[in-house]
Amino acid sequence: MNDPSAFDYIWWVGLPYLAIGIFVVGHIWRWRYDKFGWTSRSTQLQEQRLLKWGAPIFHYGTFAAIAGHVIGILIPESFTRWLGIPEPAYRWFSAGAGTVAAVLVIGGIIVLAGRRMLVPRVRATTTPIDYVALVLLLLVVITGVVPTIFVNLIGAGYDYRTTVALWFRGLFGGNPEVSSMVGAPLIYQIHATAAWAIWIVWP
Repeated sequence: MNDPSAFDYIWWVGLPYLAIGIFVVGHIWRWRYDKFGWTSRSTQLQEQRLLKWGAPIFHYGTFAAIAGHVIGILIPESFTRWLGIPEPAYRWFSAGAGTVAAVLVIGGIIVLAGRRMLVPRVRATTTPIDYVALVLLLLVVITGVVPTIFVNLIGAGYDYRTTVALWFRGLFGGNPEVSSMVGAPLIYQIHATAAWAIWIVWP
């Protein structure tokens, strides 16, 4: 494996810390100076039937996906080995649970995106940044679903805990292993990049 380049450090160290900074500072700014902006474009009053179905499905799926990421990325592989969980069993469970979460997220996105684009009163309140966030969210979901199903569920499998997880945990420990992320498959790199982009546009 080649040593990480300057661009690699900018992309896999600078971008994550920039995204975290914008996410935190942006929310603090919104809270202090634009409190009512969080609710001024609420679409609940414009249409409730689709929202009632789409929002819970999306949020349950999102929470499940986040929980899966916490278990898969933040818990070291050595811990599951210590528990006596074989790697194939862990991979199958992770892929199966991830697939269920992905189905829920995709279903929720379809309902909510359709509502936003097809209901005139809701579409009138939609801003360009809403569409940007939707595209990024779809990119995150797609690049998460593809390796989950086609690599880890029905394919040969890839242990992202030896690369992506080491890099991610290192970010919060002040010592990100850039070489680990550079060595990860491209689809995992795209998935991580799109996720940080969502952090940037979130506030």
